[in-house]
Amino acid sequence: MFFVDTIEVSGLGNRSYLAGGERAAVAVDPPRDLDRVLEAAARRGVRISHVVETHVHNDYVTGGLELARITGAAYLVPAGARVSFERVPVRDGDCTEIDTGAGLILRALATPGHTPHHTSYVLEENGTVVAAFTGGSLLIGTVGRPDLVEPRLTEGLARAQHASAHRLAAELPDETAALPTHGFGSFCSSSQAEGGDTTIGKEKVSNEALTRDVDTFVADLLAGLDDVPAYYTHMGPANAAGPAPVDLTPPPVAGADEIAARLNEGEWVVDLRNRVAFAAGHLAGSFNFEAEGQLATYLAWLIPWGKPVTLLAESPEQLAAAQRELVRVGIDRPAAAATGGPTDWVRAGETPASIRRATFADLAGCLRGGVVVLDVRRASERTGGFVEGSVHIPIHTLPRRLDEVPEGEVWVHCAGGMRAAIAASLLDAAGRDVVAVDDSFEMAEKAGLTLRTS
Repeated sequence: MFFVDTIEVSGLGNRSYLAGGERAAVAVDPPRDLDRVLEAAARRGVRISHVVETHVHNDYVTGGLELARITGAAYLVPAGARVSFERVPVRDGDCTEIDTGAGLILRALATPGHTPHHTSYVLEENGTVVAAFTGGSLLIGTVGRPDLVEPRLTEGLARAQHASAHRLAAELPDETAALPTHGFGSFCSSSQAEGGDTTIGKEKVSNEALTRDVDTFVADLLAGLDDVPAYYTHMGPANAAGPAPVDLTPPPVAGADEIAARLNEGEWVVDLRNRVAFAAGHLAGSFNFEAEGQLATYLAWLIPWGKPVTLLAESPEQLAAAQRELVRVGIDRPAAAATGGPTDWVRAGETPASIRRATFADLAGCLRGGVVVLDVRRASERTGGFVEGSVHIPIHTLPRRLDEVPEGEVWVHCAGGMRAAIAASLLDAAGRDVVAVDDSFEMAEKAGLTLRTS
């Protein structure tokens, strides 16, 4: 009897899998923090005999190489991927025994598109197909984006995605569980679809790659591609070189004087508390990236790569969780950290700063006062409607465009409040008078604000 355990990497919108029988198992696209994979294997009482990658990842640092080293597992990587370490090169049609007693075989299926070398893996039990690990190929309702490798390859890879999706649909039974790595909020997905599980049969009737002709599919896919997080540039090379082991031990503790010195040196001091607590009181000059939000994605996207970061957390547990999130995207060791609250982080004689919070109804009531409305959503979101007269600077470009924000009191909003809080903290640290609109954009029109689409 086989099993498949899902290991959620929700902050990045990804999934990893552990699949096997009674004695041995394979880990698919493992995250860099390996303890969760090892714990899953221990609960099952199985040995990890194989580790496989569907592709060289662009959105996170893999734990595959280290997991293979720790467990002694064979490390399977698509043969076409250029990597700098020893691995078992996998080619289309290759079959690997995972658990002989359980009759489990993993069959490689070339599915280029997300990357040129992308490979899916079909799990068979005694000759019967039971699951397909589709990585960044066939996702729930969509496919992985084809524009992360090289701009000149994008259209060709988009066409390859269409062909790969059709190959999976043609060669696998309808009841086959389709188990993608991306697509649960990941920017590696070409679009966001609802649902937590799917089968090949379900995708045949709902997936845009399987319901549209290739020309229509490619045109719509390319037109709908969203911004690429800046840190993706660093992930592929890190994975190709072979990531180093991680260190999740607590960072050095910094007192108020050291934190102030780091701020004065231009380092980033990041407050991990929720945005309500941050607005009520925080260390002046610090930035608010909520630990409960998409911390890794947005911090790695905005921070100049390699700049030292000091983390401020309300508890050791919050700090440890943040470290775990950040190593997944290559922010390995915070320069320092502190726990507690703003009164613990300000120097003697200083007081915490604060930021006003508001709703769209509040904004509607003060627009005549000539305030600046700053929209930090992505361009794709703004096409659905925006507040008339608002200034548009997407959050991921704001650090380098602060001087483009017009003079005056700035009311900043996004779609729900998290990114507005980040932007408000950036503006506050720059000395601007700012109000964070902590509200759903759906409330803007209801509040009486005029929305435009062009």
